[in-house]
Amino acid sequence: MDLNLMPDNPYVLLTPGPLSTSKSVRAAMFRDWCTWDAEYNDIVQAVRSRLVALATDTPGYTSVLMQGSGTFSVESCITTAVPDDGHLLVLANGHYGERMARIAERAGIQATMLDFGETDAVEPGVVREELANDPTISHVAVVHCETTTGMLNPVEAIGSVVKEAGRIYIVDAMSSFGGIPMDMAGIGADFLVSSANKCIQGVPGFGFILARRSEMETLEGRARSLSLDAYEQWKVMEDKGGKWRFTSPTHVVRAFAQALDELQAEGGVAARHARYSENQRLLVQGLRELGFRTLLPDVLQSPIITSFLYPETGAFEFGEFYSRLKAMGYVIYPGKVTGAATFRIGTIGEFGPQDVPGLLKAVAQALDEMQGEQTVGS
Repeated sequence: MDLNLMPDNPYVLLTPGPLSTSKSVRAAMFRDWCTWDAEYNDIVQAVRSRLVALATDTPGYTSVLMQGSGTFSVESCITTAVPDDGHLLVLANGHYGERMARIAERAGIQATMLDFGETDAVEPGVVREELANDPTISHVAVVHCETTTGMLNPVEAIGSVVKEAGRIYIVDAMSSFGGIPMDMAGIGADFLVSSANKCIQGVPGFGFILARRSEMETLEGRARSLSLDAYEQWKVMEDKGGKWRFTSPTHVVRAFAQALDELQAEGGVAARHARYSENQRLLVQGLRELGFRTLLPDVLQSPIITSFLYPETGAFEFGEFYSRLKAMGYVIYPGKVTGAATFRIGTIGEFGPQDVPGLLKAVAQALDEMQGEQTVGS
C-alpha cells in the first residue's frame, strides 16, 4: 500500500481522549521496535524521566508505565497502593470517581465513597470531617478533571486536607496532566495517574503512574493482580533499564516520545493550557450565541471538555446532530450525566483557536438543517 495515497484524518476528534494527534506523532509509529533493544529501552527511560520532570521539580519522585488504557493504570495504582488492611475513601462527582470505587470493590478493598453529585465540586471541608470521623481511612482518591461533566476539582485544597490528616493521596489526573499546570509535590499527591492519549497528545496504548519514590518502595507484595502489579513493573524498569515485564506497546511509546517533544516545542504545559483555555472560551462563547447553555457554571469548568444542555425549543436529536457534525469533519461526545440531557465537546488535542470558527459554523449549519427538516415535516 502506498502510504502517500492514504487519506488524512476525515474528522477532528473533539473528545477527552483519544484525541486528534499530529501527523508527526502518527508517523513515529511507522517503524518497528524490539522490546529488548537498548535503543528502545533508552526511549522508555527518557519518557519516565520526562514525565517526572513534568510532574514536579521536587526530588524524590518516580514513574512507571503500564500497558492498557488509562483505567488499567488507575486499577494498577489502587490495587497495588492500598494494603489488605487499608481503607480507601473515594471522592466522587461523576462516572470516573464512581469507577475507582468499583475497582476497589472488585478487588476486595474496603472503600467508602463520598458522592458530591455530578454538578458540584468536591468540598475539602467535608473531606476533613470524614477523615476526622473515621481513623481507619488510609488512602484518599479523587479525579482532578471529571470528564463526565468537565468539572475541575480543587486537588490542591483537597491534598492539603489529606496530608494534614496523615493519609495517602491518589490523584486521577487522567484528563488533565500535561494540559493543566500542576505540581505533584505542591498538591501533596503520593500517586498521580494519567494516560498517553490525553493532554500530552499521544495515542492510546499505555498509562503511567507517578509516585513518591519513598511510597513506591513500600509496595512490594501488595498487588492483587500479576499483570497490574505497579511495584513489580516499576522494579523491573528500574533494575533493567527500561525493560517492561510483558510485551510493551513499542509503537505507542515511540509516538509518545514524539508527543513529549511537541509539548516542549509548544512551550510546555503552560502554553498548552493557554491554548486549551482559549479553545474552550471561544467554544462556549460561540455556542451560547447559538442558544446553548452549559451544564456547569464557569467557575467549576475545566478547559478539557464542556457539557452543553440540549436546546429547550425545537427538535434536537443527538444522534442526528452527531452524524451531521461528523459528516462536516467534527466528532463530539454524547452526554454522560444522569440528571440532564447533555452532549459534550472536548477542546484538547491537535486543535487550536483558529479551528473553533469552523466548528461553530458546522454546529450552526447542523441546527439549521435539523430545524428546516422539522418545518418541512410538520
